[in-house]
Amino acid sequence: MSLARLHKEPLSNLPYYEERVDLAAAFRWTARLNMHEAVANHFSLSVNEDGTKFLMNPNQVHFSRIKASDLLLIDANDPDTLSGPNAPDPTAWGLHGAIHRNVPHARCAMHVHSIHATVLASLADSTLPPIDQNSAMFFNRHVVDAHYGGLAFEEEGERCSKLLVDPKVKVMVMGNHGVMVIGDNVADAFNRMFYFERAAETYIKALWTGRPLRTLSDEIAEKTAREMDDYPGQAERHLAELKAILDEEEPVYRN
Repeated sequence: MSLARLHKEPLSNLPYYEERVDLAAAFRWTARLNMHEAVANHFSLSVNEDGTKFLMNPNQVHFSRIKASDLLLIDANDPDTLSGPNAPDPTAWGLHGAIHRNVPHARCAMHVHSIHATVLASLADSTLPPIDQNSAMFFNRHVVDAHYGGLAFEEEGERCSKLLVDPKVKVMVMGNHGVMVIGDNVADAFNRMFYFERAAETYIKALWTGRPLRTLSDEIAEKTAREMDDYPGQAERHLAELKAILDEEEPVYRN
């Protein structure tokens, strides 16, 4: 039963309703892009000042069905989180709980096993070189976790969270696993996740050719990354357009 039905309140009275709508839209569009994996993977969004209280998807619900009222409100400092009736997925709690406890600037965190990012994570060298404009966005802004230790329960989540403490680092390529993207809000994280997957696809397909890569210089790559960091309003506009399409085609995501 949805939270709104349970309390018989107007949807707009749900705690953090607009944040829930944004996150639900991101789940639905990620499914449309086939960047999800069955009923696994997870997104979270901080809703308090220090970032320790956050919204997250319910355990094992398909991204294409998630609604605003379905999202769980979780406290990263609550040790009893997994014992409640609406407990999140244990690996989601381990990974996202650690990030929201230890990385306050990570307001939104999105973890997926999208195809091309996961191929990149499977290479001996999982860094993304700046071979085009999209990949240059992530120059000096991604880190590789080369020490996969199994499912991301609490100990693994604590270890991974330490790789995101530098505010400049927005993407963690999780070796042998997938990718974690963080941002200032849903729009920022989703836009970055979208472009990282596109950049990884370009790189992987360029490798398929077997021909030498035309790699940008460090100077131009950093310049491009800074310009993209400062590009006004693109992420917000991207999410607004996706929500407009969802409003026309499947407005139930707002429920």
